[in-house]
Amino acid sequence: MNSLAATLSVIWDALPYICSGSAVTLITVIGALALGLFLGVPMAVAQVYGARPLRWITGVYVWFFRGMPVLLLLFLFYFGLFELLHLNLSTISASCLVLGMASAAYQSQIFRGCIENLPSGQLKAARALGMNDRQAIVSIILPQALRLSIPGWSNEFSILLKDSAMCFVLGTPELMARTHFVASRTYEHLPLYMTAGIIYFCMTLIGITLLRRLERKVHIPGYAVGGEI
Repeated sequence: MNSLAATLSVIWDALPYICSGSAVTLITVIGALALGLFLGVPMAVAQVYGARPLRWITGVYVWFFRGMPVLLLLFLFYFGLFELLHLNLSTISASCLVLGMASAAYQSQIFRGCIENLPSGQLKAARALGMNDRQAIVSIILPQALRLSIPGWSNEFSILLKDSAMCFVLGTPELMARTHFVASRTYEHLPLYMTAGIIYFCMTLIGITLLRRLERKVHIPGYAVGGEI
């Protein structure tokens, strides 16, 4: 009983410190998602509508970042390329940047699939109405593709949230790093890591729930919503 009380006391005392790491985790994930969206949409458009050299360059980017483990990318950029370029980035900024560039490769494939899933006649109809290709893509194709991509985007959110745990190797003060710090000093490894797991689970559940609500709100009539057929 005394041991259980002592363990609960350790968890309770460490909870504010660990939860502050959750805020860093969310900042990292949201920043990476935003960067992935910013880079992924143009890459998807380039892969579907771009010239052959542009498709080749984009394909190499996607191949590289999808083929490398996230942990290796963190080391390769933070201790290699960033130092070579003399970029004095904080660990949080570096984590957002690396995860965002990796996420862009995956998000580009999500958006690419959604663009290709749209009826091809829409682009022809836009041309018949006097629009050029750029206007048609921005005004007609992308708004639909972005709405259709929300289910895949929610999956990318959960993947990024789990991948963010590896950022503690850079010293990023996120959830996993703070949990490890407390556990290594209190030796209450199992209870503290279980607590971190519960927090990760809750953040994943909340994020996916919000994205599913967004999906239902902006869904396109005639397309499946939330796994419906």
